[in-house]
Amino acid sequence: MEYLVGVAVAAGLVGVPALVLWRVMRGRRELGTSPAERATFETLHTASLAGPPLRAGLTADGAERASRHLRALLGSSALAITDGERLLVYDGAGEHHAGQAFEQARATLKDGRTQVLAVDCDLLECPVRHAVVVPLTTDDRVVGTLAAYGPHASAGLVKAAQEVAGWVDSQLELAELDRSRTLLMEAEVRALRAQISPHFIYNSLTTIASFVRTDPERARELLLEFADFTRYSFRRHGEFTTLAEELRSIDRYLTLERARFGDQLQVTLRIAPEVLPVAVPFLCLQPLVENAVRHGLESRNGVGRIVIVAEDGGAECRISVEDDGLGMEPERLRRILAGEIAPSGGVGLANVDERLRQVYGDEYGLVVETGAGAGTKVNVRLPKYHPGVSAR
Repeated sequence: MEYLVGVAVAAGLVGVPALVLWRVMRGRRELGTSPAERATFETLHTASLAGPPLRAGLTADGAERASRHLRALLGSSALAITDGERLLVYDGAGEHHAGQAFEQARATLKDGRTQVLAVDCDLLECPVRHAVVVPLTTDDRVVGTLAAYGPHASAGLVKAAQEVAGWVDSQLELAELDRSRTLLMEAEVRALRAQISPHFIYNSLTTIASFVRTDPERARELLLEFADFTRYSFRRHGEFTTLAEELRSIDRYLTLERARFGDQLQVTLRIAPEVLPVAVPFLCLQPLVENAVRHGLESRNGVGRIVIVAEDGGAECRISVEDDGLGMEPERLRRILAGEIAPSGGVGLANVDERLRQVYGDEYGLVVETGAGAGTKVNVRLPKYHPGVSAR
């Protein structure tokens, strides 16, 4: 078992999803039935079960759910996991030693070195006589410890504990990446709100005020639309929403802009009902529509037209926002999307493009068709189903 832990880590399988390993397990008959092969598959399967709880970080709940599987990998009598401040879990024989586990980890937490300790016990039947304490690290910082307990502190147990700790480190680093990604996305949503809100709030309130005396009922309706729009835009829960909710917010936005521009703003929507439940990143479309209004219509004379299309593309949802406004030079657009220059008075095209790529991959970034005096069409492709994406 100790040797097989090393095989799993050395084979580079530390980040393989549980589903993949489960499929490997199902294929064991085709791959062989020797004891060594079966033991290898059992080891990989056990590692796959321990991984998901650790992807939430070094928490008491995650450590408790992973501990039994980690102890099975080590083949040890007991196992303890700590963070930098307390014992998170003690699993296995000799639970009366749990109170000593954090003290035994202090030296490793301090200097990051593996410690081999003798454990005093008056119970003859207790298998816990030695502890191997190894550090858990993230970004070269010691964030906790893993201790393997048994009757002997063999070289094999020391090596196995270090290999398992290295595997746990990789899961904690993935958890940190997930957390950083979430924080980045939240920061980008806040940036979008900051870009959209001042300009839109000022114009909306000015428009509403103009109706207060001449058409109070119209002013009341617009004020309610404004309240619903801002409530949606400033909500604080969920990275994703449904396409239906995003389009409902866009409709409120356009209602307010129509009140401002009158007949100069004409909007056409073609929405396939089957794509309305698709989960989309929060505030990923509204900035595109605001961009079309501001850059497509505000600086031109005459009627401006916007066409919003959402259609079923099989496994994908395909969305486009098109205006017949001023457009821009393709090279300037490229530099905006690359973050090299900021659009003057612009609204988050680069921000939306980056968020889409972070969530779905580079193949799902914005595709923009434009030219000076030729209007602008922004195309968005979204998979209908994607791991980790759901409107909750």
